[in-house]
Amino acid sequence: MDRADIIAQKVEDFVRTVVIPYEQDPRRDHHGAPTDELVQEMREKARAAGVLTPHILGDGDHLTQRETATVLIKSGLSPLGPLAVNTMAPDEGNMYLLGKVGSDHLKDHFLTKLVDGSTRSAFFMTEPAEEDGAGSDPSMMKTTCHLDGNHWVINGRKAFITGAEGAGVGIVMAKATEGACMFLVDLPNPAIRIEHVPNTIDNSMPGGHATVIIDNLRVPADQMLGQAGEGFKYAQIRLSPARLSHCMRWLGCCIRAHEIASNYANRRSAFGKPLIEHEGVGFMLAENMIDLQQAELMINWCADVLDTGSLGTVESSMAKVAVSEALMRIADRCVQVMGGTGVTDKTIVEQVFREVRAFRIYDGPTEVHKWSLAKKIRRDWKAQQS
Repeated sequence: MDRADIIAQKVEDFVRTVVIPYEQDPRRDHHGAPTDELVQEMREKARAAGVLTPHILGDGDHLTQRETATVLIKSGLSPLGPLAVNTMAPDEGNMYLLGKVGSDHLKDHFLTKLVDGSTRSAFFMTEPAEEDGAGSDPSMMKTTCHLDGNHWVINGRKAFITGAEGAGVGIVMAKATEGACMFLVDLPNPAIRIEHVPNTIDNSMPGGHATVIIDNLRVPADQMLGQAGEGFKYAQIRLSPARLSHCMRWLGCCIRAHEIASNYANRRSAFGKPLIEHEGVGFMLAENMIDLQQAELMINWCADVLDTGSLGTVESSMAKVAVSEALMRIADRCVQVMGGTGVTDKTIVEQVFREVRAFRIYDGPTEVHKWSLAKKIRRDWKAQQS
């Protein structure tokens, strides 16, 4: 076994034996998400088991993307798994970005506490749709920043900021005359006020998806990531790996949902025989097997591209569409196979269905990715004609 397989096996054992029993733990916030108390309790056990932040090695090196896939798929076998072992979004993507391009000062001050799992982070980019702010099109960003002495002053409003409530680290994107900028900030900060946290279809993330107001936030100049105007460049470094790691984690959850639905279909009988022997049920589970395999192949293909050093923007768009749509089909079939039980909280199947439905939107809706790919087809065609 190579190192990724060894780490993945330890993570799977931990998730199946320690984390899964926590799925029935009542410690949830008023939006239904796990409380930070629950998260930290699981992380203490993960630390003791040697599986906390398993994708980052003891010397600070990051596993390859292909190796990360092997590990993160196993962490996703429970919706609580990524929280417990510190592989969840947005922290996993934020750790990757800081590890790649952060200064020693930023790594010491911000990255260390993310890697050790003592705090959570939030990525402040998306803005309210009603204000025509940045969403799937980040060029629409309205949050501004300007230099005042040795500090940058940031003003704006952000929306759907995952984990903002209760986070200890923030990455804030804003627009200066030079272009987009990215800043690291300590949280909480009185200049960043949570306006509200809406109820959403998914509830696996502590802190929900908040709308926040940024009012004259002053950030030391040395807490800018890179130089003014380089924000989108750094966002691109984070984009494809973070997009792909979503696919990894939710593939793990759908593997588990398929296990639960298959067990149900083999145990439950109707009309004189087990459900699995009814063609309508058996074929759905067979289709799940096919989609699960195809999803894993797409993830590994994209991971291999990223491991060459490519940004993998096109490949990660293709993988995100293919995997999110496949996982939606899988989750839907699992609910259908289990009938009434499938829409209850007796198992994680209904939660997986809700979470994967949201994933079809997060990190770019399917339609935006298809539009981007269609533009590439047009560009390539034009190039061939010249």
